[in-house]
Amino acid sequence: MTAIWRREVQSYFTTATGYVYIGIFLLISSILFQLQILQTRSSDLLTFLGQMSYLWMLLSPVLTMRLMAEEKQKQTDRLLLSSPVSLTGIVVGKYLAALTVMLLTVILTFVYVGIVGAYGAVYPGEILTGYLGFMLQGMAFAAIDLLMSSLASGQVTAVLYAFGANFILWMLDMLSLSVPSAIGRVLDFVSLYSRNEPFLMGQLSFASIIFDLAVTVLALALTVYGLDRARRRGLK
Repeated sequence: MTAIWRREVQSYFTTATGYVYIGIFLLISSILFQLQILQTRSSDLLTFLGQMSYLWMLLSPVLTMRLMAEEKQKQTDRLLLSSPVSLTGIVVGKYLAALTVMLLTVILTFVYVGIVGAYGAVYPGEILTGYLGFMLQGMAFAAIDLLMSSLASGQVTAVLYAFGANFILWMLDMLSLSVPSAIGRVLDFVSLYSRNEPFLMGQLSFASIIFDLAVTVLALALTVYGLDRARRRGLK
């Protein structure tokens, strides 16, 4: 697993993928920071984090598109599946590589906290809680998009699948506000965006932590299951 993780992290930075992801993320977040914090002279970083959370929907597919789909595109998937590394090790290693780039990007956004702290009040407990929810949400999106990458035959298809899945999740969150109450409550319960709301109010929600982690584990387990089925078909 460690070898898989190391190889994938190196691949992010020997190609343009890692730089493009970090660059676009920081560019868009900087624009949001300028519009929402600097121009309005606000110190409401939690609301700013809430706006930044939509970047997971837009940019997570860029981070995960090559992890599984590239193996099929280059026809190295059978070699990978026949390696001594377990399927779980392969999936977790690739997923942790994506999380490494994601975490590095999130750490770079702490410069915004430093800017606000230099001119206003910053409450560390609230900020860390907000960032915890922000990161957990990103982890769930990355796991879902990794699953989409494992279903695709190429990187372009992987991006389309991941964008489609992320868009559906966003639409379900929007629908939770307009559909009948019972269905709306169900949609609200399973919404990754609604689950992030307590963190954006500075509240540590163990229910939301468990939910985000459960979504992550489920998506990774489905990815392992799909690879196992592919390997079994290859052995026939």
